[in-house]
Amino acid sequence: MSTLDQFDISGRSAIVTGGASGLGLAFVETLVEAGCRVTLVDRDADAAQAAAAALNIDLVQPVQADVRDRDALHALFDEHADRCDGLDILFANAGIGGGPGFWNPTGHRNPSQQIDNFDPEHWDNVIAVNLTGVFNCLREAARVMKAGERGGTIIVTSSNAALFNQPLVGIPYMGAKAGVAHVVRHAALELAAFGIRVNAIAPGSFVTNIAGGWLRDPDVQAQWAQMVPMGGVAEVDRIKPLALYLASDASSYVTGTQIVMDGGVALGQSFPVA
Repeated sequence: MSTLDQFDISGRSAIVTGGASGLGLAFVETLVEAGCRVTLVDRDADAAQAAAAALNIDLVQPVQADVRDRDALHALFDEHADRCDGLDILFANAGIGGGPGFWNPTGHRNPSQQIDNFDPEHWDNVIAVNLTGVFNCLREAARVMKAGERGGTIIVTSSNAALFNQPLVGIPYMGAKAGVAHVVRHAALELAAFGIRVNAIAPGSFVTNIAGGWLRDPDVQAQWAQMVPMGGVAEVDRIKPLALYLASDASSYVTGTQIVMDGGVALGQSFPVA
């Protein structure tokens, strides 16, 4: 098989959670362009329908589901496997923002975001979606992929927030993404014997709808760009080649890793805290 042939995923099938916008939609677009059948999962039914309609409707099946709902996930993974004769690829991407951190770009503390004032219900919600939701999806994917007996690949959306402290980011997001990074390594070790690879993409600042789409604000972009050694924040299309690599046989000997894509922020960017 040639090097380029190893990137061929045509005829395979995938599930993408949080697939109606942002990085999730970029993953769906990548898979469809490569000829892959996709179940596009999002908790917003209208957004899922609209995203599917804008793509190849013959290849994309929109499904409304929340990754916190284990019964719904169980049913949709079974439906996908029945419709597509198994499951080859999962992008466990669904996530929500953790809100602002205890520090803001203007050089002041956010009193409401300090740990002694932090809303515990917000903590519970972010952990439920961003960490437990990933576990729920991994659990279902492992079940279906093992039954199919042909292996598979699971790609989890982590964050560079899993690697170092980010005072501008809310504490539940930090905890969830750090947990995700370790869950990926643990699951990769467990599932390797079944030919199932588990990896993570750790993005930095991409322009998406997360946290209310605040990175679409030019002033916010300018502030964050100062922290990126390569300059600027990224549009979602930049993540597509990496997504294809991890979804394909080109990465057949790669598992348990977290690939950072953040323009160099994780190389040692520091934040002033007083």
